Amino acid sequence: MRHFLAVAEEGHIGRAAARLHLSQPPLTRHIQALEEKIGVPLFVRTPKGVTLTEAGRTLLEEVPNLLALTQQATERTRLAGRGLIGRLDVGLFGSGVLDVIPRMLARFHQARPEVKIVLHNLTKDRQLQALRERRITVGFNRLVPREPGISIETVLREPLAIAIAAAHPLAVRPSLRIPDLDGVPLIVYPNVPMRGLAQEVTDAFRAEGVRLRVEQEVEDVVTAVALVSAGFGAAITTQSATNLRLPGVIFRPLHSAWLKDLELSCLYRSGDASPALHAFLDVVRAFARDPRPRSS
Repeated sequence: MRHFLAVAEEGHIGRAAARLHLSQPPLTRHIQALEEKIGVPLFVRTPKGVTLTEAGRTLLEEVPNLLALTQQATERTRLAGRGLIGRLDVGLFGSGVLDVIPRMLARFHQARPEVKIVLHNLTKDRQLQALRERRITVGFNRLVPREPGISIETVLREPLAIAIAAAHPLAVRPSLRIPDLDGVPLIVYPNVPMRGLAQEVTDAFRAEGVRLRVEQEVEDVVTAVALVSAGFGAAITTQSATNLRLPGVIFRPLHSAWLKDLELSCLYRSGDASPALHAFLDVVRAFARDPRPRSS
């Protein structure tokens, strides 16, 4: 198109070749190849040079648009190659959306606002399946089992806490231990199909010889804390859940040799060369080194 534009504007093959720093024969061949590809003559050869045919004048009107689109496509390709545009599909879950994950996403969005972030609320097994099927780019979860082709990086370890009704006798204590929960109705998360916090809680109670009384099994932390608010019992959860402010619920630190903290992991396909993913992983790793909230 640039060759065509030069010939159209100069009206002469020789002058256009000099302008383009080409010899005349290659430029002539380029114009002939263009005419053959389009299927119509674009120039009429005259003793003084060339003039545009009607088809040539029509193409000339479109050349600026074509060149602009080419430049735009080139620039967007460069940006995509540097992870500055594109799409990031993120798998997330329950308590992770209450604090840590949104802060990482905010840092990434601030640095690369043209990358579209799409969130998918998925259980652990479905995150792993979605990664294998390339339906998500990256996921976040806890107690993730090692699997071939999946890389797992620990973002941070969160202390555990007890959500309990403010009117409960245990609420007056500044912190709680597993023996304090002997016989207390607990709201837990189901274990199927993969090991989760409920199994960790069960193992801790068994190790300390404490009776575990399961009142309800729920799918997410918001429901668990809502049931605490409604008086169904207490819930063992992570520090992120303390951001939930439901009436009649307070949180107390859990001190236990068996339930000290719970990791939050980032998982992605090993060998995934996506520039957007690697830019995001840079943010995740920086957050892992310093998870403190940034001042505005």
